[in-house]
Amino acid sequence: MTNENRATSSDAPATSSDAPATPGVLLAGGLARRMGGGDKPMRQIGGRTILARVIARLEPQCDGLILNANGDPARFAGFGLPVIPDTVENFPGPLAGILAALDWAAANRPGVEFILSAAADCPFLPRDLVARLHRARAEENAQLAVAASDGQSHPVIGLWSVALREQLRHALVVEDIRKIDRWTARYPLATVEWPVEQLDPFFNANTMDDIAAAERLAALDGG
Repeated sequence: MTNENRATSSDAPATSSDAPATPGVLLAGGLARRMGGGDKPMRQIGGRTILARVIARLEPQCDGLILNANGDPARFAGFGLPVIPDTVENFPGPLAGILAALDWAAANRPGVEFILSAAADCPFLPRDLVARLHRARAEENAQLAVAASDGQSHPVIGLWSVALREQLRHALVVEDIRKIDRWTARYPLATVEWPVEQLDPFFNANTMDDIAAAERLAALDGG
């Protein structure tokens, strides 16, 4: 493990939680066409890669992290995380990454009931993400939970039940469902809203202008 994915003191979790053990998967399968290709999470903000910032935010909250990415996994070797590719062909989007993580959890963490997914290009994820999602899921007796901010849902950031992995596989392979919202609509879903007074914790870097904006936001967020 390198210094890239060690949390700094400013990255310490704001709260402790009695949430169940929850591995996290960082979804890095996007093609970054609006940035000219390449891996968006490897872009730097304030001297640190976006991926390093995501790891620092989630590592204290999750019971281990894995990275979903296709292609040569060696490009992520410096982060010390297991790298798992999609288990469905033709890059069908983030649902494929979630399914790959559910398959990984079933094979490697048989006692785990839920995984957390997060986009690997969201450098300001909330430090209470796992705790609040689990609390809402339990309170609403939901099977799934997703994050929201400023009135907008962020379905790629959420809790996923390992028990639903075969249903998800059927939806992807047989029904060709690609949109997360179409699949989650089939199940009881909790949506948890985060405030955006200082910054949107689910800001993601899609363009070079976003990278410049993230530099400014990182200063507000303590670097």
